[in-house]
Amino acid sequence: MTDNKNTGIQATPISTQLAALPSLPMAELWALWDQHFPRLPSHRNRNYVESRLAYRIQELTYGALPTNIRKMLVEAGARHSKIKSAAGRSAQTLLMPGTTLIREWNEREYRVTVTPDGLYALDGQVFKSLSAAARHITGTRWNGPKFFGLRGGKGDGQ
Repeated sequence: MTDNKNTGIQATPISTQLAALPSLPMAELWALWDQHFPRLPSHRNRNYVESRLAYRIQELTYGALPTNIRKMLVEAGARHSKIKSAAGRSAQTLLMPGTTLIREWNEREYRVTVTPDGLYALDGQVFKSLSAAARHITGTRWNGPKFFGLRGGKGDGQ
């Protein structure tokens, strides 16, 4: 068998790789995590780790979901969710509760999580908008969706 350079996993069928995840000891899951991600997750429970690894293995094998499909899934989730989201947000920036946006700024990683109320939590503080969270991080005015890479520019411009 040859190694798959993208995943570091033996060239076994993807279905076998995914089926093995629930039976792996946590130490092996963490070793696999380290092969795929540069940092430990904020959620360290087994279900979260398994699901992220499963997604990443599939993403490397089949490719990432196209942007238009991701947008369609977010919109469908918002339409059918019983969890209320903030009204008035455009479909482009509508994020489901629990979504975590990660942005590196001045050599520090920031994690903003969408709350069930449609607000944005960062380091114990809650903001009404992504722009407010971006302003808190940078000290200057930013378009929040652009800063967090949800709109063109991937956060590279003000």
